[in-house]
Amino acid sequence: MKLHYCLSGHPTLPCNVLKFKSTTIMLDCGLDMTSTLNFLPLPLVQSPRLSKLPGWVLKDGSTFLDKTELLDLSTVDVILISNYHCMMALPYITEYTGFTGTVYATEPTVQIGRLLMEELVNSIERVPKAQSASMWKNKEVQRLLPVPLKDAVEVSMWRKCYTMPEVNAALSKIQLVGYSQKIELFGAVQVTPLSSGYALGSSNWIIQSHYEKVSYVSGSSLLTTHPQPMDQASLKNSDVLILTGLTQIPTANPDGMVGEFCSNLAMTVRNGGNVLVPCYPSGVIYDLLECLYQYIDSAGLSNVPFYFISPVANSSLEFSQIFAEWLCHNKQTKVYLPEPPFPHAELIQTNKLKHYPSIHGDFSNDFKQPCVVFTGHPSLRFGDVVHFMELWGKSSLNTVIFTEPDFSYLDALAPYQPLAMKCVYCPIDTRLNFIQVSKLLKEVQPLHVVCPEQYTQPPPTQSHRTDLMIDCQPPPMSYRRAEVLTLPYKRRYEKIEIMPELADSLVPLEIKPGISLATVSAVLHTKDNKHVLQLPPKPPQPPASKKRKRVNDDVPECKALKPLLSGSIPVDQFVQTLEKHGFSDVKVEDTAKGHIVLLQEAETLIQIEEDSTHIICDNDEPLRVKLRDLVLKFLQKF
Repeated sequence: MKLHYCLSGHPTLPCNVLKFKSTTIMLDCGLDMTSTLNFLPLPLVQSPRLSKLPGWVLKDGSTFLDKTELLDLSTVDVILISNYHCMMALPYITEYTGFTGTVYATEPTVQIGRLLMEELVNSIERVPKAQSASMWKNKEVQRLLPVPLKDAVEVSMWRKCYTMPEVNAALSKIQLVGYSQKIELFGAVQVTPLSSGYALGSSNWIIQSHYEKVSYVSGSSLLTTHPQPMDQASLKNSDVLILTGLTQIPTANPDGMVGEFCSNLAMTVRNGGNVLVPCYPSGVIYDLLECLYQYIDSAGLSNVPFYFISPVANSSLEFSQIFAEWLCHNKQTKVYLPEPPFPHAELIQTNKLKHYPSIHGDFSNDFKQPCVVFTGHPSLRFGDVVHFMELWGKSSLNTVIFTEPDFSYLDALAPYQPLAMKCVYCPIDTRLNFIQVSKLLKEVQPLHVVCPEQYTQPPPTQSHRTDLMIDCQPPPMSYRRAEVLTLPYKRRYEKIEIMPELADSLVPLEIKPGISLATVSAVLHTKDNKHVLQLPPKPPQPPASKKRKRVNDDVPECKALKPLLSGSIPVDQFVQTLEKHGFSDVKVEDTAKGHIVLLQEAETLIQIEEDSTHIICDNDEPLRVKLRDLVLKFLQKF
């Protein structure tokens, strides 16, 4: 039996637990940071305007883990990571719970995940906090707060941001894997990562035994971008397919959004304004820089400086160039020319793109306007983006362009209102949309599909859009946060090996063309979830003594195995045989399970069913034995 636990309410930041053949597997550990939108931004310098905002807005330098008591995390054996966005809660699990298992992820996922965590920690730790609010977590105080904090679940379990020592300790528990690499878990199941096509090193996972197969599809893309394309073929013949991490903007076309991004950027710069792009230090930014590389000359932007500001900016740009084997074919071939796979290397060489760890130091000397700045965090609550929002927000010449779909841009902008700068929403999400999912499911044809509840109904704001939901047959099984779901597929078979010496002793009997059976008497030996049939131990020899004992006195005789029977009894031929052996007045009645043969003179009844035959007579053992022998003539023994 497989049990599915859902520990996350955010379908694109999943955390699910699968129990499969006595193995407990956690699928991703995403960190939902939308709760940071309830807090004031953390400015690099004291902001009089932000400090004068209404007093009920909470000031705190925290990120949060919504912990559930649904499952004891110390029982989790393995964590499988699908992409670097889905591992941000890992330090909370490895360092704050009793988890002692192994984490599996690809090398780009680990390295870029480290960069995201490092940027998060750095952005929060470098901002001094004069005070830290915690009394609001008291239930009596919390109920007096405005929505959504009033309705937040288990706020007493929310934690402050982890530290870099905790990040390093968590990452040390990860075992690196490659695509299509088969990993045995305790001899019970085998897990295999497959390319999901979404990000550098992003993976879908196959979890299978000898006779069952579960596919975990999370954060996948069929679009042609920089990662290796999605491996769809390996998902076929799945008994259960767990589907999560679909696009958050199903009505937005990524190519169209990129076009809008470039045109709005060019328009702002031509008018003498600056462009701010709140973003993560990896992922979509690579594609944006590549599009700008092709666009800037034709748009007359060749003299406009592009700044990438992040504590991990340099590492991110370098990593994207060295993970060649994880890139799409076109970018892999460039490495062997040799050319850098991404054009941002040329932008850096020509000084069109400059990167800095922060706004201090060299950036202050090199800063020229108008310009384009890529920096974090997309929530606008911490990082260098807070400084630029304060700096440029008062001018209508400037534009902030939101490309990350993880946060509501209206909520992100709320603390900065009133705002004069223009705001453009161009969410770029390359993950699967519902049309692509329908096509994928028709191709791979899983027996059962399991997905978050949100994917089985239209969006609340577009209830008429029935095309914005998963449509498959049979209908998908849905789950919600803090729910335990029993998966519909039951194990039916188990693989057992047989020792050669035992196999030599078997005498198979062909009961049908191509089908042979043999009886076996053996000992079943089980270790590490592997089962082996061995020869039974020989009975102990009687001890030698002057007074000879009978063997039967010390060692019980092994009972002879009764032969097994197979075959079916043709009723008409059986009746003819009975008449040949002197039985007359034979009648046959049909029943729901077979036939009843009545021997009226002998007052005897024979029940013939598909899997059994019963002879019923009154205290006439010779007659019963005679009839039994006639029945056995129609059956095979082995």
